[in-house]
Order: sequence, then C-alpha cells, then structure tokens
Amino acid sequence: MSGGWNTIESDAGVFTYLLQSLGSKDVQFEELISLDACLLRQLSPVYGVIFLFKYPTGEKPSETPKDGRFDYEAAQNIFFAAQTIQNACGTQALLSVLLNKEGEVDIGPQLREFKEFTTCFPAEFRGDALSNSDLIREAHNSFARSSPFIDETQRTATEDDDVYHFIAYTPINGVLYELDGLQPAPITHGPCTFEEFPDMVIPVLQRRIERYPAHEIRFNLLAMVKDLRIRAREIGDEEWLEREEKKRAGWLWENELRKHNFVNFVGELMKGVVAAKLTEGNGAYEKWIADAKDKTKARIKERNKKGAAVDEMDI
Repeated sequence: MSGGWNTIESDAGVFTYLLQSLGSKDVQFEELISLDACLLRQLSPVYGVIFLFKYPTGEKPSETPKDGRFDYEAAQNIFFAAQTIQNACGTQALLSVLLNKEGEVDIGPQLREFKEFTTCFPAEFRGDALSNSDLIREAHNSFARSSPFIDETQRTATEDDDVYHFIAYTPINGVLYELDGLQPAPITHGPCTFEEFPDMVIPVLQRRIERYPAHEIRFNLLAMVKDLRIRAREIGDEEWLEREEKKRAGWLWENELRKHNFVNFVGELMKGVVAAKLTEGNGAYEKWIADAKDKTKARIKERNKKGAAVDEMDI
C-alpha cells in the first residue's frame, strides 16, 4: 500500500471485522436506519456511535464549536487523537470509541500496548503515532476497495469534491463526548451515564443534521455494541443466533469481494459476448447494437414522460 491510507466504507461488516483484525473481542457494529433512541436502546449495551457526514471542504476549526463546548482538560485524560493524515478518519473514529472502553471491552493486547505507549502524548502526537502504526494502517487498508483507477494515497481532495468525515460519540466518565480528530479538543455535550447514552446522543445528532439543507440525506450512523451472538446465546434464542451467523457470513463474503476488482473479468466477458455475436453472422452484431440503442432511447423517453431526470445509467 506504499505506506498510505486508503478510503474504507462506512459499513457495519467492514467495521466489525476491522475491530476483529485489530485484536478486539466480543464487539461489533450495527447500522442504524433511523435516529430513534428506542432502536438504539434495543442494541444495549451501546459503547458509542460513529457518524459519517459530508464535510464542507475548506471549513476550518473554530474557537467555539457550533454545539457543545471544547473540553481541553479531557484531552489529557481520555484517548483523543488529532487527525494528521487523509483517509484515516474512519478507523480513528472507531478507535476513539474502542480505546476509551478498555475494561468494558477486550481491546486486545496490541491496541492495549498502543494505548499505553501514547497515554502521555498530546493529541497531535497521538495522531502521528496512529498514522505511523503499521498494525493499524495495514488492518485499515485490508478493507479498502480494490481499484485500478485511483491511487487514494496520492490524491488530494479539492473544493469540488464530495468529502466525507467520520466522528465518534461516546459516554466517558459520566460525560457525552464528541471526538473529532479535526477539532482541537473533545467536545462535551453534558452529563451522560452509560445507560442514558441512547437518549442523550440522538438529539445531538439531530441538531447536527439540521445544519444541512433539507435535501441532504447522505449520512450514515453505526453503533458499536456487544456481539449480538453472545446476547442470543445468553437468552437461548436460536433463531436470532442463526440470523446473526448468516449476517456474519454475508459480511465475510462482501469483505472478500472488496479485495478484488473485476475490471479484467468484465473486459474479458464483454470480449467473449462480442466475439459470439460476430461469429453468428447475418448482421447479428449490428442488430444487437441497434436493439440496445432502441431500448435505451425508449427508457429515456419513458422517464421523460414521467418528468424524471435522466440518470447516469441512461447515458
């Protein structure tokens, strides 16, 4: 990976197996499809949430956050790292929750060693240590989609790009914290016990989303929770356990697919199809192309009748 950090998806399967590859145990991620405290509470115990949103390119950290307040003292007492490199924010948000839950979650020996090593560091040095960790970077990059077109380690975002950012929310020492590596310190949102977290974090997330135009819907929320298979076994719910095992198997399959690009496969497949049409003779190839064009035109015409915009797949 040439020492860089590649982009990873905000996906429960990616983040769950990233946790596992880093050595943590008995913890997973679940995607939340709505901002509902009741739904979040049903996943209890909830250690924290990771929120993905569109980040305004060019926005600079301010002296006062738009919601909550900076807690500079907390930065010395909890795990908080400045983001010092592009594309690492997903894993950094994950670690912002995980490393502040040691004792509640088995974070594993390697991450425990990393946390102990960086305990006395200021936030920017912790960020450098995280960015330079071979263990964390290699685990992160193993979940990046394979692409023959873009080298994410070299590309720099411009103001015209859609840039997305991950941040974490978690209760620590009776306080609800927002942990964002692009901010100068943790942001406190007031007193919050572990049990109160589902009810306290939802209004904070709603206020953040309300800052965006009503048409902006590109948000994603993942909750870090106790392995749901453990809960299913504890209450003897075999159907639930079977569903969770099937979900894990699906995640494994999807993660394996992410490691491969299929450009060559698709190219060879198209060559085979074209060759087959050419060998048929009698104008079969020309008819095939003409039929495809006619179907595309008909689809565009039908969409225009309905007043729908032509999307990229029609072009």
